[in-house]
Amino acid sequence: MSTVETAAAPSTAAAPKRKYFAIDGWGALVVPLVIFLVVVFLVPLVAMLVKSFTDPEPGFGNYVAVFAEPLYMKVIMNTFYVALLVTLVTLLLAYPYAYLMTLVPPLWRNIMMVIMLIPFWTSVLVRSFALIVLLRDTGVINTMLTDIGAIDEPITMLRTFSGVVFGMVQVSLPFAVLPMYATMSGIDNRLGLAAQNLGARPSGAFWRIFVPLSVPGVAAGLLLTFIQALGYYITPALLGGPQNTMIGELIVQQVSAVLRYGFAAALATMLLVLTLVLLGVAGKFLNLEKALMRRS
Repeated sequence: MSTVETAAAPSTAAAPKRKYFAIDGWGALVVPLVIFLVVVFLVPLVAMLVKSFTDPEPGFGNYVAVFAEPLYMKVIMNTFYVALLVTLVTLLLAYPYAYLMTLVPPLWRNIMMVIMLIPFWTSVLVRSFALIVLLRDTGVINTMLTDIGAIDEPITMLRTFSGVVFGMVQVSLPFAVLPMYATMSGIDNRLGLAAQNLGARPSGAFWRIFVPLSVPGVAAGLLLTFIQALGYYITPALLGGPQNTMIGELIVQQVSAVLRYGFAAALATMLLVLTLVLLGVAGKFLNLEKALMRRS
């Protein structure tokens, strides 16, 4: 009996406690990053949220003021309208470009990829000033059209709604093309060929097979475009006018000119909450990690 009890003793020994949070040698590498994010992101975020409810006095006054003033509601509606239009135009330009990248030889594909990545290597401010040189009354486009006799007077493109959309689409294109191409490059081309062998036309095989399979990448690209467009500041400020004010410009005006820090914090909080809601809704229907990180 004692022998049996002795043999069974190790099996009845207390199991080691499960560690729900532990940092091993490699896990310690993430600690500096977490501290950095807490200091430069989380702490200011909490401070902004608190200020939106306490400045100039405690309560929901700043949020009530957003909806009580027609001018502010007009800015919010204009922001959504511009963001939706920019997203639509970006889709019309990015989808054919990404699809063409899957058809061309590797050399041309690399060239097209470099062209698309060039904006990432250039400051948004520099690109916006370049667009001013391009779109102004004495800019490249108007000068060229005047020289060839196409127009007699310069076409006003700067400080207009179309100028804002043009500039924002130029900035947004890479963020839409890259996830679209990441998804399209993983689609087996033999599926389309099989559909054509079964009697489908090339256009029918494209719309009924390729397009549905590319939807995750398209949705991810459009989501990135729309969320970014909601918070744009530099491009609308430089290319647009007072009638095209967006919420990012309004926040800066409230901070730098009017000194209404609590109201600006309320606007920024609303924008943040809206972004998180969009991401949450999209996450319910899309595998964003797969769409954004997929490799060919």
